[in-house]
Amino acid sequence: MQTSRYIIFGVLVVLSLFGCKQEKVATTVEEKSALLVQKQDALKQLEAEIKALQLEIDAETPTSEHAPVQVNAMTVNERVFKRFVDLQAVVLTDGTVNISSDLGGRIIKLNVVEGQQVNRGQLIATVDAEAMEKQKDELQNSLNLAIDVYERQKRLWDQKIGSEIQFLQAKNNKERLEKSIVTLQTQMKKRYAYAPISGVVDKVILKEGEVASPGMPIVSLINVSKVKIVADVPEIYLGKVKVGDIVTIEFPALGKEITKPITMIGRTIDPSNRTFKLEAQLTNPSGELKPNLLAIMKINDLTIKNAVYVPIDIIQQDVTGKSFVFLAEKDQDQHKAVKKLISKGESAGNNIIVTDGIKKNDIVITKGGLILEDGQKVLINKIDTLK
Repeated sequence: MQTSRYIIFGVLVVLSLFGCKQEKVATTVEEKSALLVQKQDALKQLEAEIKALQLEIDAETPTSEHAPVQVNAMTVNERVFKRFVDLQAVVLTDGTVNISSDLGGRIIKLNVVEGQQVNRGQLIATVDAEAMEKQKDELQNSLNLAIDVYERQKRLWDQKIGSEIQFLQAKNNKERLEKSIVTLQTQMKKRYAYAPISGVVDKVILKEGEVASPGMPIVSLINVSKVKIVADVPEIYLGKVKVGDIVTIEFPALGKEITKPITMIGRTIDPSNRTFKLEAQLTNPSGELKPNLLAIMKINDLTIKNAVYVPIDIIQQDVTGKSFVFLAEKDQDQHKAVKKLISKGESAGNNIIVTDGIKKNDIVITKGGLILEDGQKVLINKIDTLK
């Protein structure tokens, strides 16, 4: 400011001398009035020039003399650095079964509808077995006759009347028919289709009145009380995960996130996409998680203890391509911005590790650094926290 005063004073002196050389001595009132107007115009011009000079001087004054720039900052600490990889996953269940009848025929009774909860052992459908019922009646009549013949032959044989062959033939015929009826009764039981597990009827495939072939699915039953989250993991992560590791599972459609341990790691690599299976099992008592629901499995592939890391967006590059940040260092009763060259390490999300250049307890400028110059005064307006 002292320099600017000297410059302004010199301008005034020069202009005054210049004016003195040009002006004439005024004697009359008219001449004095004209001279006054001339002086007033010169004064206005001089004030305008003084103002312009002052602005130029202020612009060239070192930045350290300007008001401090307001910035946000944060104190650097050593923290545990974790990096997560997001993998697309899907909800699957092993509890899906198709219920069928081993006996082919027309479905005469269907006891369930889609969405119905059923218990293990519950009767699902009945297949028509009228032909087998008639066959059973015929066998029963033949058996009744065979029993009568056998008893007659036995009484004669006990009295030593008749031949042994006749007695044995009657006995064999009776026993054969008895076994035939037992076999037929067993076959007839197969007309009933029972639920092998407890679950929910996912789909009714055949309706009452339709014909079912032996083994043809009638109803699809699903048990979603226990499900598993399955992801295909690139083989480069094979050595970075193990059974028991905790993973975060996100369900975007539900707006829900849970953590579960890994329960199974695939034993083979799929040659088509070079991935292996990763599973996490979980209970699903409410049935909220539906089979084939998309999920995101987050696995921790890198953990570094006592790491120094900062937000990526505060790192700048100079004209030589070197990375740097601004630190806020104490300068008497103020802070000043100090440019620090850094070396970068691993990154995750919005954060990146700084391997060299800053250390614990340094105050790094997080906002406002783009307009700063090295050594410029700063005023810390807000202390940010690292996310």
